[in-house]
Amino acid sequence: MTTGDTISLFLKDEAATIRFGEDLALALKAGDCLALSGDLGAGKSSLARAILRAMADDEGLEVPSPTFTLVQSYDLRIPVSHFDLYRLGDPAELTELGFDEALENGICLVEWPEMAEGELPADRIALRLDHEDSGRRATIKAAEPQASRIRRVLAIRAFLDEAGYPDVKRRFLTGDASLRAYEAIYPDGGPRKILMDWRPHPEGPPVYDGKPYPKVAHLAQNAYPFVAIADALRERGFATPEIYKVDYEQGILLIEDLGTEGVLDDDGRPIAERYRQSVACLAHLHSMQIPQDIPVSQTHTHHIPDFDRTAMKMEVQLVLDWHIAWKRGTPPTDTERAEYLAIWDALIDELATAEKNLLLRDFHSPNIIWRDEKSGVGKIGIIDFQDAMIGPTAYDLASIVQDARVTIEPALFRQLMDDYLARRRAQDGFDEAEFMKAWAIMSAQRNCKLAGLWVRLLQRDGKPGYLKHMPRTLAYLQVAFEHEALAPLRDWCARAGIGQSES
Repeated sequence: MTTGDTISLFLKDEAATIRFGEDLALALKAGDCLALSGDLGAGKSSLARAILRAMADDEGLEVPSPTFTLVQSYDLRIPVSHFDLYRLGDPAELTELGFDEALENGICLVEWPEMAEGELPADRIALRLDHEDSGRRATIKAAEPQASRIRRVLAIRAFLDEAGYPDVKRRFLTGDASLRAYEAIYPDGGPRKILMDWRPHPEGPPVYDGKPYPKVAHLAQNAYPFVAIADALRERGFATPEIYKVDYEQGILLIEDLGTEGVLDDDGRPIAERYRQSVACLAHLHSMQIPQDIPVSQTHTHHIPDFDRTAMKMEVQLVLDWHIAWKRGTPPTDTERAEYLAIWDALIDELATAEKNLLLRDFHSPNIIWRDEKSGVGKIGIIDFQDAMIGPTAYDLASIVQDARVTIEPALFRQLMDDYLARRRAQDGFDEAEFMKAWAIMSAQRNCKLAGLWVRLLQRDGKPGYLKHMPRTLAYLQVAFEHEALAPLRDWCARAGIGQSES
């Protein structure tokens, strides 16, 4: 068997074995085969039971031994099949038990893997338990990336121990669409906390001017921006997570849980009151100036990047690179590309006098927590702001009143715009005409980006589900086109065949 690493740790008692199983549950992914070896009574079944109960988030889950049935299947967050091969008559029987299908669709936990001889996959995770003193020794041999995932969950366990939460219960919460994942942490007798797993990743190949995409688009590459923006907003009365502990080098953060209520109803439709409060929160944010340089520690100051011409143009090029060929079957001509980018250069020039301040970047339903028990701006919990920039404030208003994942009906759209503008008119120096021009340009910029992004997610990443947002995105784009400043872009899109009818 190919092995990339060996991991060894001492489990002092049964509780430590259970905790280790719960941690392993966070490391396993579909396609993993965990082969559990060891003498009778070494703890294989205890470990398997802990993994299954953690995956189910049910400490009382019945986990019968599959000694006689040979396999027991569980329909969990990731499907898990628990095999006990002690009574396997012939290794070839593994196929009859549905092992290959189970591994393709989920995780296989295999006790007594020795009975299967060479039938198990070569890239399995081999975990052996041996008695040692009054406890057990767990020895794991695994290839990458499995070994990396296991090392990571153990590093997070060590981080939690240092944070003063030894033996705390951990559960999977969500895997972000980006490079971050989240766990729910349950301290004894205390409120739930959130663990952000933001491991360092390579930058990737250069895509523009010799720079990788994250640097061109000003995407956060470490935890410093998250902590900086969270602290700056919270100091000004906004509801961002308190940071309890952070390891910047490893990319691990323990933060406040702001709650689980969102701004959509059970059918996924916008709740008007909550959207109106969100817009009021945004208007309040835009009434104050956020410094561009925010001290984070004694040795680090976060400089909030500008939403500059390069970043804006790279995003709107997604229409050229992905949308047009998907729509009409032919890519844009060189002339079309040059005309489109020239139009955007002129539109970006129009933003020179626009109001600029902190731009949260993704202020929409997935990133807003509703806190009914709070008052004022405290009702709106704000998350996912690490990519914030300094740019036209109108961008964030476009993000919420034209929510990319939810249809904002015209009546609610008008109400939200009226709410925002009424609050801003009461503030000195607010130029409504200039703001509305910037709003139209930023709406068009965001929706052009998304019109290309949905196709890229389909064709490059194999994620067709996002395409359902395309009609909404193009309808939002038509609203932006109503402003006279967008006439050149509107005409170009009409000639290129970009309209509302795609599905």
